Amino acid sequence: MSTLKSLALAAVVCAPLLPATATAQDSIYVPLLTYRTGAFAGSGIPIADGMRDYLTMLNERDGGIGGVKLILEECETGYDTKKGIECYEAIKSKNPVIVNPWSTGITLPLIPRAAVDKVPILSMAYGLSASADGTTFPWVFNPPATYWDGLSQVISYIGAQEGGLDKLKGKKLGYIFLDAGFGREPIPLLEQLAKDYGFEVKFYPIAAQDMQNQSSQWLNVRRDKPDFMVLWGWGAMNGAAVKEAARTGYPMNKFFSVWWPGDDDLRATGEPAKGFRTLNWHSADGNYKALSEIKKHVVDKKLSQANPDKVGELLYNRGVYNSMLIAEGIRNAQMLSGKKVVTGEDVRRGLETMNVDAERLKAMGMEGFAQPIKLTCADHNGHLATFMQEWDGKAFVKVSDAIPPMVDKVKPLLDSAAKDYAEKNAGWPKRSEACDKAS
Repeated sequence: MSTLKSLALAAVVCAPLLPATATAQDSIYVPLLTYRTGAFAGSGIPIADGMRDYLTMLNERDGGIGGVKLILEECETGYDTKKGIECYEAIKSKNPVIVNPWSTGITLPLIPRAAVDKVPILSMAYGLSASADGTTFPWVFNPPATYWDGLSQVISYIGAQEGGLDKLKGKKLGYIFLDAGFGREPIPLLEQLAKDYGFEVKFYPIAAQDMQNQSSQWLNVRRDKPDFMVLWGWGAMNGAAVKEAARTGYPMNKFFSVWWPGDDDLRATGEPAKGFRTLNWHSADGNYKALSEIKKHVVDKKLSQANPDKVGELLYNRGVYNSMLIAEGIRNAQMLSGKKVVTGEDVRRGLETMNVDAERLKAMGMEGFAQPIKLTCADHNGHLATFMQEWDGKAFVKVSDAIPPMVDKVKPLLDSAAKDYAEKNAGWPKRSEACDKAS
């Protein structure tokens, strides 16, 4: 397919979610890169619904943000990097105030473009971990925790379960991962932690085309007999991995994951999935005012594509959290700039001075939904603590206290990775303004 035809197709897929009566002069354009089709749709659909519904709720209830309507537009990427870039090129000329790639593979090639196009990237808890360093990556934001934070939290939890990190010495850990940028991202830290704590790592890469046929790798798991398994999967891979673990008799109480498996991934396995654990940082239920407002102003008015029963489930709530960050970045940009119709440059400033404290969470109807988060010029992530939750057969239940990241292990690697990135990309642009020491 020619580039021209590809861009034309992307433009067709990018269907506006508001009537064309709102114009660029009196509105704020927020594109949503989503995937409702393909092997990753099981994860992509609930997140897309949560993202869209929260912002639609603000339009319906409040007339937008600061009295300015949001023009929402989805572009279908299929979780494919090439399609994601085509979507980005199709929406770039419309003056987006932010871009949400929703794929590490799409995020990585967009990072060098952000400063040139002056469009901030929000890669919420995914993407390049080193982009948490706002001094090196002023246009990229990945709150509330990086993949390296998440991996360190999984290892911390496993160590605590064993009686201390020193007890990991001589143990064997299996790492089953999507063999793409996403799954490979935490490997440098995993190898360092294995060296530091004396455990062995067995790697089980899963190609995208093999996500639903993992049997050969699980035969290797049976042969290797790892003491623990860590899953770094997405889309159809997660449900298939849990099914294969159950089929091969791998104990679920030794199977852990970063924060991406959703309710449907576990439901598909049924009773044998009980005991599987995954990290999280926000609520996995619908008992919050903000979600009630979504039901009232969006779902009940048939303005949502979501199944009403899915509102409040884990990945739907993940999409809501993502759009809360978008909305707060815009809101803060309006306050800082004194403008109602803000630009990508304004929103970048709004994001890196964002402080969603307990009072603000309560005002948004999210008291208890998630912990406060504050970003700064130097820290575009927050590095928040997460908690472990367990599948009880019907829902996820919180089973741990807050697990902070291993800052002493993670930060030096992040700093080094950020420096290496800038050095390897000749002419990497420096910040137009320095971060002061307080930030």
